[in-house]
Amino acid sequence: MGLFGISWATIVLSIAVGYILLMFLQWYLKFRRTAIVLCKIPGVKTEFLFGNSRQMPGLNEAAFEWMFKNVTERPRLSLGWLSSFLPMVNVVHADTVKVILKSSAPKSRSLYSLIMSWLGEGLLISNGEKWFRSRRLLTPAFHFDILKAYLEVKNRASSIFVDKLQAYADKEEYFEIFEHACMFSLDVILQCAFSYKSDCQTAKMKQPYVQAVWELNDLLADRFFKFWLYPDFIYYLTSNGRRWKRACDLVHKVAENIIQERKQTLISDAKKGKETKCKDFLGILLTAKDDNGTGLSSAEIRNEVDTFLFEGHDTTTSGTSWTLYEIARHPDVQDAVYKEISEVLEGRDNDNILWEDLPKLTYLTQVIKESLRLNPPVTFIQRVTDEPMTLEGYDIPVGTTVNVVIVNVLINPTLWEDPLKFDPDRFSPERNDERDPFSFVPFSAGPRNCIGQNFAMNEMKTVIARIVHRFKLELHPTHKVERQLAATLKSKDGIMMKAIPREKL
Repeated sequence: MGLFGISWATIVLSIAVGYILLMFLQWYLKFRRTAIVLCKIPGVKTEFLFGNSRQMPGLNEAAFEWMFKNVTERPRLSLGWLSSFLPMVNVVHADTVKVILKSSAPKSRSLYSLIMSWLGEGLLISNGEKWFRSRRLLTPAFHFDILKAYLEVKNRASSIFVDKLQAYADKEEYFEIFEHACMFSLDVILQCAFSYKSDCQTAKMKQPYVQAVWELNDLLADRFFKFWLYPDFIYYLTSNGRRWKRACDLVHKVAENIIQERKQTLISDAKKGKETKCKDFLGILLTAKDDNGTGLSSAEIRNEVDTFLFEGHDTTTSGTSWTLYEIARHPDVQDAVYKEISEVLEGRDNDNILWEDLPKLTYLTQVIKESLRLNPPVTFIQRVTDEPMTLEGYDIPVGTTVNVVIVNVLINPTLWEDPLKFDPDRFSPERNDERDPFSFVPFSAGPRNCIGQNFAMNEMKTVIARIVHRFKLELHPTHKVERQLAATLKSKDGIMMKAIPREKL
């Protein structure tokens, strides 16, 4: 018996249903108030339930045409809907991007929660005090003196890369550049950040880690536009969800092996009374402590290792590959790059790039920046407002998801003249003052800019200079190159090219 002849089970169930209905009503009223405010912002007409999520024509080259059309029609900001209940404000102009990236707005959980099981709350995803602490502890790993020491590693890895291309040149064979750039970048980050030597560039079998990262890239891009798969408990019931979990397990195992090997080295050196230098990224992770003597936990260390393994090789792979593609595609640009490099290296016994050479490679730097403008490795980032703000006269409520659409900022016709044309002279020293810094954000900007951007630029300059100094690059005449959106920008079917030794020209 219950109360007034009603069973206790019925009473409890009624209370539970009433509570759920009350919570839903509160959420709906809050959502409705927010939607009324945001709907004043111009945007593309939506579909019921799916919003704008099905309007992008795939994750291919056609998507870039669609995005260019959008930024041409709405060049400052727009409203998009991932579903009928997930509004997102897209900022695509230096003036609107600046407000977001200079603010304290944290990373949005609607996107970054999708990669939490992969990267954890590392520097890329964490917010607030947790992010500030990690950034402060890890900044010494990218000090000027340490970056300078890394150049020797980058030259060694570049020599292996160049020798591999020489083997193709000897046979007059075409090769796919992304594959080799990926192994080079992985070799560099393993040695520089983790003092971990591998044979990844010369191994005959493909690296399982790299295959896993590429799979995670593709799965993430696919999942982003399927809002019904956002809850992990639903996603893991699907075949893609199970693939995601297997790939995550593999990359975690690689990270844990790297960490364990370094810990054993530290223990061994301590027993021998040997002082171990811990100036690389992993060494700092293992030894860094707060003012109160607290270091990073095992979980925090693995999260940062996973983050930097991915960020440190995948984005640089994309930047290097697309720059070599643009160089091969524009013979006049390639000739100018070769001329500059030859002048810098004149009289040398080898073509190693020295630290003092890097600032002399001004035109190569322009070429890399222009390639990053047209082919940004990371095409957008996401924030969520933690305070009310106004953009272009529109009110943006607290809790609004904001997409900084990097790819659209970089081709915005109100910021760039003839924006789809490849023109390295846009970045000539005399024109730098003409440009708002927030119009060129391939490495993000503001307090949460990419901590490794100087590391990445030095790496790209070194390897590209070494390759172009040794070879003239030609694209395969019939292979179609198409960009593909993923966590980082890829090529749908790769980029096929040929290396012709300079001495044969």
